[in-house]
Amino acid sequence: MIRPVKEKIILGIDPGTNVMGYGVLKITGVKPEVVTLGVIDLRRYGNHYLKLRYVFERVNGIITSFLPDELAIEAPFFGKNVQSMLKLGRAQGVVMAAALSRDIPITEYAPLKIKVAITGNGQASKEQVADMLRRMLHIPDSELGPFMDSTDALGAAYCHYLQMGRPTVVSAYHDWRDFINRNPDKVVDR
Repeated sequence: MIRPVKEKIILGIDPGTNVMGYGVLKITGVKPEVVTLGVIDLRRYGNHYLKLRYVFERVNGIITSFLPDELAIEAPFFGKNVQSMLKLGRAQGVVMAAALSRDIPITEYAPLKIKVAITGNGQASKEQVADMLRRMLHIPDSELGPFMDSTDALGAAYCHYLQMGRPTVVSAYHDWRDFINRNPDKVVDR
């Protein structure tokens, strides 16, 4: 069950080196509402370092405009091209640095987890994720735009919303002594 909150703003980011998606979700009580979604178009920058600077500036601008409480970011999946992975990791790191510079907590989600959370199918296409979000969050077609990166980012934010109130497992206990050491408040002396 999702815990109600007075208000929470979640910024979702789908990192990219040519087009980076973002989506802002506002939670009031347990009701999610789309605030905005869009893309940061990096295709006009030939230099990778200029792209990174632009990403940092734009993400800072989004943070200033919408004051998110948390950042949900899609974790990069492992591809065959090492150079592409390196560049994607740098772009993701710049987004994280922008959030950390504003003390915004970050949660990473694997693409598979996001797809399962939204569609119930880890093999869902970008179009299926976008369509499901459009229907669940009542997004007009006119707001979706030509890039699926914005709905991928919104998917990360929505996945994070679905995790609200769910306990996170720190790590498995090694034995009873480990459990007792980590949970002294749950042990009653007799």
